[in-house]
Amino acid sequence: MAALFAAARIAVRRRALAEVPPELRHPALYLSLSISNSVALAIGRRLTPSSGSTIRPDVEVEQRRVPSAATYPAVTVLTYQSSTRPKGSGVLLWIHGGGTIMGAARHSHGLCSRIAEELDVLVVNVEYRLAPENPYPAPLDDCYHALRWVYDNATGLGVDPARIAVGGQSAGGGLAATVVQRAHDTAVPVRFQLLVYPMLDDRTVLRDEPRDRKALMWTPASNRFAWTAYLGKPPQQQDKRPYVAAARRADLTGLPPAWIGVGDIDLFHAEDVAYARRLRDAGVACELHVEPGMYHAADELLDGKAPSMTAFRNTMLRALSSALTKP
Repeated sequence: MAALFAAARIAVRRRALAEVPPELRHPALYLSLSISNSVALAIGRRLTPSSGSTIRPDVEVEQRRVPSAATYPAVTVLTYQSSTRPKGSGVLLWIHGGGTIMGAARHSHGLCSRIAEELDVLVVNVEYRLAPENPYPAPLDDCYHALRWVYDNATGLGVDPARIAVGGQSAGGGLAATVVQRAHDTAVPVRFQLLVYPMLDDRTVLRDEPRDRKALMWTPASNRFAWTAYLGKPPQQQDKRPYVAAARRADLTGLPPAWIGVGDIDLFHAEDVAYARRLRDAGVACELHVEPGMYHAADELLDGKAPSMTAFRNTMLRALSSALTKP
């Protein structure tokens, strides 16, 4: 019986990998891993690289503390800027991924320093609190207060308060989308939202998915565990808490323009495409980029090693550059 079960799992894995272009077949794909309990989470956190990605030589990185406000604790942020950044530049608030349960700001060193150098903008990378130790609304509050700090201190930071973008990947993309919604409702101007395969809808865990699809890197089991950790309870069809998941917002009118990028074999593909459609239906300009054969976070694994992933990131940065360089 065990042999039959193992054979069945291997067959399912092979069918899933058959959809992946050869250039995107990273060794990590052959490990069928999920974060589905506290033990797996502890292991996943330990396996996450401690040193972070490489900072570009011409980029200065500074750790800063966003002062606490009322009952909220201070928030740590990392700022990135090149020696050539002009005063009054645009600024990107970046939110790292990890399902809201893993990851750290330093793991985005490479991307954030690249954006700072190539776009000549300030990048502010948020070290938000993680679930399940700090469930909703703690991560959202941290990211929102970092945004509020950027806006309120624009002059001191040398940025244009009319050219603020908010972006993130995976869970960070989902937090970015909800931060943008909250900013809209509290009159904090955001020019652009950069949503990289964002985690937008907790109700995805309530829907059946074919077992041989959309389970690469970030699996349905990981998704269920992460959303439960973030929400403080298992997802349900109804959840009236504000900004708990970006896709739950009924009225998207008036939100800033967006770029959404996702692979067509990513677990988040359907929810991301649906959100892009709803933004457009609400009159919000939204560029949707669906990458064939791309699984979750393939660009992190293979940027610079696979032409399609290099192109994916270049497309993302062009959209951000266009948004932040307009007068």
